[in-house]
Amino acid sequence: MTVRYRVLAAVATAIMASGCGVVGVAQARPTWVDKPNLPPAEAQPELPGPQGQAPQQPGQPGQRGQSGQQGQGDPSVVATKLSLPWGLAILPDGTAIVGERTTGRIVRVQPEPDKPVRPVMTIGGLDHSGDGGLLGLALSPAYREDRLVFAYVTTPTDNRVLRFELGGTPEPILTGIPKGPTGNGGRLVFGPDGDLYIGTGDAGQPSLAADPTSLAGKILRVTPFGKPAPDNPFGASPVYALGFHDVGGLCFDPRRQLFATDVGNGGPDEVNLVGAGLNYGWPTAVGKPGKPGLTDAVVTFDSAEATPGGCGVVSFGLFVATLNGTRVWAVPLDGAGHPTGTPQSLLRDRYGRLRTATAAPDGALWLTTSNKDGHGKPGPDDDRVIRILPPRNSTTSPV
Repeated sequence: MTVRYRVLAAVATAIMASGCGVVGVAQARPTWVDKPNLPPAEAQPELPGPQGQAPQQPGQPGQRGQSGQQGQGDPSVVATKLSLPWGLAILPDGTAIVGERTTGRIVRVQPEPDKPVRPVMTIGGLDHSGDGGLLGLALSPAYREDRLVFAYVTTPTDNRVLRFELGGTPEPILTGIPKGPTGNGGRLVFGPDGDLYIGTGDAGQPSLAADPTSLAGKILRVTPFGKPAPDNPFGASPVYALGFHDVGGLCFDPRRQLFATDVGNGGPDEVNLVGAGLNYGWPTAVGKPGKPGLTDAVVTFDSAEATPGGCGVVSFGLFVATLNGTRVWAVPLDGAGHPTGTPQSLLRDRYGRLRTATAAPDGALWLTTSNKDGHGKPGPDDDRVIRILPPRNSTTSPV
């Protein structure tokens, strides 16, 4: 088996194994259904180690925050030497556009290693202090026809969503999202309903997250023109759900369910199954069940082994990139697409701090590193973009 497929097979099979460092998977909500029948697990495949070292197994300990293999000889690394890649969107031809948080630059990345990274455009006028700058990217559902890209950015006055064609002039479609030295949020995803879902942070002011009149600490839902979706739960407001500290990831599964990751800020980090009008607890409660009027997280992690970024659903697993955890957490999903079982730690310390996880239409999982953010230990090829493609027919699960 080649180096590439040892990596890929690990992602496909390890999700069903037991993991460690997880606070828990909630069992009270939602109502679970039986897990679909899966083929017998094969022996755990090896992950490639740095040159000259023995192969590394998923979850093998390493030095926290230190990048592992630096891209040379690693067929999963498709871009190197970037400046804090944050947003990532997959184009119809299988390439990706990647945004650099601090430079405002958008580059085009090929899905194969050792291909040139091509600059596309730069968005100016940004405030990249703290955790702001060029953040999430998303493609219009009608991208083949309208060629529109959406970006979440921090300016000197606010966070906002821009719309533009690649190489064109950005047009603001939603402004006035509170900004702060931390907690700027920034994740974007289009839903199967054609609306744009926007994850924001509390901008360093926790009370804003529980205030339905504020756009901070929320998941917002707007049309491609930036107008509140007509059936939003708070009338003519873009607010769809509230009570978040700093949304790091938004992703849909094939059953049209929306997952959001949230940084706990002193409590457990969360994965939430998002519903219209629900309150997810910040700052009243984090990851704690039994609070009247609040919605429990479906998965919680110890923040020392998580600090979640982006998420993506591939096959029967929800994959969550983590910063402090320097790994991907793979959360098994049951036949109804709900989290079940014990999350599995993958790629621990392999690439360092991981900011983004995006599932591509071809089943690949794209990741970005964040080793140059002042909290990691960058190697000479950081920051990087990684693409992992699980082998086909690895599961009979319908999810």
